[in-house]
Amino acid sequence: MTNLNKAAITAVGGYVPETILDNAQLEKMVDTSNEWIVARTGINERRILSNPEKATSDMAAEAVKNLLASSGINPAEIECLILATSTPDKLLAPTAPVVCDKAGLTNAWGFDLNAACSGFLYALSVGSSLIESGRHKKVLVIGADAMSRIVDYTDRNTCILFGDGAGAVLLEPSADYGLQDFILKTDGAGSEFLSIAVGGSLNPFHEDTLQERQHFVRQDGKTVFKNAIAGMTGVCTEITDRNTLAAEDIDWVIPHQANIRIINAVADNLKMPMDKVKVNIQRYGNTTAATIPLCLWDFQADFKPGDKLLLTAFGAGFTFGSSYLVWGN
Repeated sequence: MTNLNKAAITAVGGYVPETILDNAQLEKMVDTSNEWIVARTGINERRILSNPEKATSDMAAEAVKNLLASSGINPAEIECLILATSTPDKLLAPTAPVVCDKAGLTNAWGFDLNAACSGFLYALSVGSSLIESGRHKKVLVIGADAMSRIVDYTDRNTCILFGDGAGAVLLEPSADYGLQDFILKTDGAGSEFLSIAVGGSLNPFHEDTLQERQHFVRQDGKTVFKNAIAGMTGVCTEITDRNTLAAEDIDWVIPHQANIRIINAVADNLKMPMDKVKVNIQRYGNTTAATIPLCLWDFQADFKPGDKLLLTAFGAGFTFGSSYLVWGN
């Protein structure tokens, strides 16, 4: 089995639900305003999975179908599917096998990976390893989250931020292009600042916890904001230094879409002009593990073979990281 050394992104796909929740609607739900939301987050609207009979697996499967249709890849050729998500359909069974079934991936094995907003980068690293080892030739990596299912729409601090969506990439071997380096980190001391208090083995769901709305996501916004800027700046600096890259060598930065002020601050710290930074937060909000692949999907026409891309994310855990890749699609 020939090992061509690098895992290249050779196809992308995406899906967002049709239902739009804009800032005007949120003004009627909580004490906020369009002006405040835009100024503080950069978000104008977000997509919501409004059909109660649909779940994360449906969005992920649609993203896969979009990728397969646009690339002409036979579903039977896919060997592995890695699903990054914080909102699985169920606690058990895992969601990735459900996605394989719904997308018609009859020869693929799959598994879930939860690293919150950094999940796609973590999954991309694992998928790259499967390609680089020579074990597989076609691996799908998906970031998908239905954040509207875990958001409290009476909490103005969180409900303005999140949306639903899914993005997918196909990894294949390449001798010329592909993922060059990863830096992935965690800081478990930050886990309390962005979390859901119940639903796991520590605090199972109970009638009292439901009444107290503990099953929704909560965050300490100031602490997350500060650590996100420091974390993303740090890993981006580390990976560019390690690969002897200056700001002018990077063609595109694809940051996690959490908050426009975080994105602006990281770009400023890296001395990266904003015209090199891809932003779609205004349309989708924070879709957690889906933000980076949705950016790749939205802006794929802008990427040319040989372009150097810098991906970076920060999320609950704390989890954070960066990846440097040479585009070859």
